[in-house]
Amino acid sequence: MSTVEPAFTLKEAHDLQASLAEPVRPGLSEAELDDVEARFGFRFAADHRTFLTAGVPIGDRWPDWRCGNPEQLRKRLDWPVDGVLYDIEHNGFWLPDWGMRPIDLSDALDQARAQMARVPQLVPVCGHRYLPGIAGSTGYPVLSVYQTDIVYYGYDLRGYLRHDFCDQPLGPPPEGGPRQVEFWSRFVD
Repeated sequence: MSTVEPAFTLKEAHDLQASLAEPVRPGLSEAELDDVEARFGFRFAADHRTFLTAGVPIGDRWPDWRCGNPEQLRKRLDWPVDGVLYDIEHNGFWLPDWGMRPIDLSDALDQARAQMARVPQLVPVCGHRYLPGIAGSTGYPVLSVYQTDIVYYGYDLRGYLRHDFCDQPLGPPPEGGPRQVEFWSRFVD
């Protein structure tokens, strides 16, 4: 069993960004990060903040928190919840702990939205890879999210970057298993 390493340093984040295939712009300041959080109503995890302070990768797959189109950034933030709603509408998905599914689809979607308004916001890292936006947190897994098909792509942000961009194996899960992300981890096989 492996362990999740402590949050990475700014230097390590720079080193990992050097292995990316895309260019990297200068990092976001604390004020810029705070502004993004205020504009979009979420919080970056501490390790995600460190990564973005080191630099901002640019390219189609990376959210550009400094210069990106606000509508596109909002769509990326909404993607995980929209995917669950899609599965409710088109694939009959429903969680038992939400109670009896309303017969009317509109009512079912409204009830699901109300339930999901209470779960941690997933924040895009790259493509459809997400990290929970839990302020001050480190060591949460990076989740690949496509509707309710969710898998681990790294047991923490460092592991994800090493796995996806440095051709390192994901390796065994940490002792005791990956940290659980409220609501979202239930979908991981």
